[in-house]
Amino acid sequence: MIKFAGKGILLDIEGTACSVSYVYDVLIPYARRELPDFLRRHWREPGLMHACELLAHDVGLPDASAWLGSKAATPEAIGGIVEAVVRLMDADVKATGLKELQGLIWKEGYARGDLRSQVFPDVPRCLAAWHSAGIDVRIFSSGSAEAQVSFFSHTEYGDMETFLNGHYDTTTGPKKEPASYVAIAADMHREPQFILFLSDVTAELDAARAAGMQTGLTDRPGNAPVAAGHGHPVIASFSEIELV
Repeated sequence: MIKFAGKGILLDIEGTACSVSYVYDVLIPYARRELPDFLRRHWREPGLMHACELLAHDVGLPDASAWLGSKAATPEAIGGIVEAVVRLMDADVKATGLKELQGLIWKEGYARGDLRSQVFPDVPRCLAAWHSAGIDVRIFSSGSAEAQVSFFSHTEYGDMETFLNGHYDTTTGPKKEPASYVAIAADMHREPQFILFLSDVTAELDAARAAGMQTGLTDRPGNAPVAAGHGHPVIASFSEIELV
């Protein structure tokens, strides 16, 4: 049980609000499968072009001209982007361009009804209760902010985006760096000690704690084992947080 007297809660998604398996067994395979057709249909649209520019930097290219120089979606151009995306996905790299491109694909998939986010049963109940209590609840995930909005807007429990006040991704900073949490606290207009950060990754919790935030380790089904001695309170459900 965590007793929390603050007014801000910051949440991770994978392994915290939803299972790791939903991300790796549903979302990532969907993005991989839909990528070539998505590129052909949205070729040179502004959103895709921006994501590809970021992706180019992710893989060490100066820009995306090698891919986007062609006005038509040629097999060579499509193949170059797919190769870059697959390489990053296979290495599980939390790269900004990759996450933005995945987010565009998922946004379309959610809108079409292909995807419905699977969250743990306590999540909608607790988000609603925190919202009613005036708690400022926000998300910090490696997935793009746009992908986060799509995720919470289309869950099996309905639209939960109404319970959230903001989203942060890797454009704010790395999740394992204290400066990222300092920046988030400033954006929330709250002192870090009045914000509780929940995640399944101890290195992220260590960074948040170094920034002055309260922390909680989420022990969800399917999460990777965590070494002892991390010093963070452990909860198996958001319902184990008592507002005081």
